[in-house]
Amino acid sequence: MIRLDCENAGVGRGGRSVLDGVSFRCEVPQLVGIVGPNGAGKSTLMRAMTGLQEHSGSIAWNGQAVAGIPAGERARRIAYMPQERTVHWAMDCLDVVLLGRLPHRPAFVGASASDLRHAREAMERMDVLGFARRAFNALSGGEQARVLIARMLAQQPDVYIADEPVNGLDPAHQIALMQILQGVVAEGRSVFVSLHDLTLASRWCDRLLLLHEGRLVADGTPQAVLDRTRLAEVYGIRAEGVVIDGRPAMVPSGLVGAGPACWPAEGELPT
Repeated sequence: MIRLDCENAGVGRGGRSVLDGVSFRCEVPQLVGIVGPNGAGKSTLMRAMTGLQEHSGSIAWNGQAVAGIPAGERARRIAYMPQERTVHWAMDCLDVVLLGRLPHRPAFVGASASDLRHAREAMERMDVLGFARRAFNALSGGEQARVLIARMLAQQPDVYIADEPVNGLDPAHQIALMQILQGVVAEGRSVFVSLHDLTLASRWCDRLLLLHEGRLVADGTPQAVLDRTRLAEVYGIRAEGVVIDGRPAMVPSGLVGAGPACWPAEGELPT
């Protein structure tokens, strides 16, 4: 287990504050969802947690400032998947997944049997083993996302940080991914994942960090964070509580101040 201490983290950009005094601590393996409206600072926080974004305050892993962890060690301990689904070279999917194994072997040394085993297991988990020798750039956006998640899983770090990994995935693969991430936590690793889907976040995450305008406005269980008043204030939405497989979840149901949506009758549709 690797401990995270984030104390008063801040990031400024273009004369404005993107992150402002964000503080939290993670001491046990958890599936932590980072939620908030567009522009809330989620991606900036995740980049700061990986050491890719300069910041004020302190972000430390096991008491060591992230910026002070050597790059090779950081790559072995922290896997990061950004929003961008870009691979800049023409590569087969297996070779893309094997990029996740680079921190574990010397430079200019080919993939070992262990590397291939981890890559195969990750591709099986993400249902992309059949793409092994297909060109990555020939895949659909959702298929590319699954390959890149497999690359992250193959890395086998202590911590996974994924920025909107469910984007582009169909519902079955969204659910499968959240189950996989829960399994990673059960193995003793922590997972931080940004999500826009509040139903997925409330159903699958152990803990949520809610950001709004660069500030951390709530931190706790999904049930505590996603209450109706806070959702109205932060997102401007109404939401309904439901129970799915015995676990509470929140389902957005409309905009604050708007009545229920009414689909016009067939005869009222414009021609």
